[in-house]
Parts: sequence; C-alpha cells; structure tokens
Amino acid sequence: MPEQVFVHPLNPRAIRHTKSLGDAVGCIHLGIHLVRLAPGDESTQYHSHHAEEEFIYILSGRGLAEIGDDTVEVKSGDFMGFAPNSLAHAMSNPFDEDLVYLMGGTRLDYDICDYPKVNQRLYRVGEHRKWVDWNPSD
Repeated sequence: MPEQVFVHPLNPRAIRHTKSLGDAVGCIHLGIHLVRLAPGDESTQYHSHHAEEEFIYILSGRGLAEIGDDTVEVKSGDFMGFAPNSLAHAMSNPFDEDLVYLMGGTRLDYDICDYPKVNQRLYRVGEHRKWVDWNPSD
C-alpha cells in the first residue's frame, strides 16, 4: 500500500506519511492509520477535539509528545488516548530515525477542533470545513 503525504494546513512542518488501514478494509466509523514521521517533522498542529476520540500507539522510533503543558518522550510500546474535550496535543520527531505509530479514532459526521497556539477553530460537518479566528481565553 503506498503512503499518502499529508501536510497540515496550519503547520507546514507537520508532514505525515500515512497508510489508511481502516479505509483499506472498509471501516466506516473507525479510522486507523499507519503513520511515519521523518526526522524533523511534526504530526499535526497542537489541537484538541470536542467530539471525536483519538489514540496513538508507538510502533518504532522515538518522539516528543506535547500534551497540555507537558512534553514527554515516547517510544515503542507507548500508548496515548484522547477522549473528547481532553488536553490539546501534538507530536514531533527531533531524532535521527523515523517515528512510526498507529493513529486511530472515531469518524463522526461532525467535530469542532481547537488550535490554541494559532488561535484557530475548525468546524467540520461531513467534508465541509470552516476555519474561524478563536481566542482560547474567551
């Protein structure tokens, strides 16, 4: 299965090389992706979800996970889970080898996603997306 490259629209350093395993087997309500972060890349823009759940399971390599106010090193066998309205999070790979992990979660028809470091909020209904300016302190 070839990798697809995704660059986050709010973070040009967030470059994920992804294989959509859930799509390959016909999953409708569950997204499961095999993700590779090259050295120096980030997973996404620091964010939190209002509705969807998300998990990450590290398969190989090392990375730094920023969760809320904490940054922790993660490695093979580490698991992170994010329920709706949990702490904002993102990962980076400052190390010399690829970071490979499974990422998955629910696929709801809607979600609201907050990006507190860049003051943006995403409203998503189906494939329609609307970005708005947002101040986390409001």
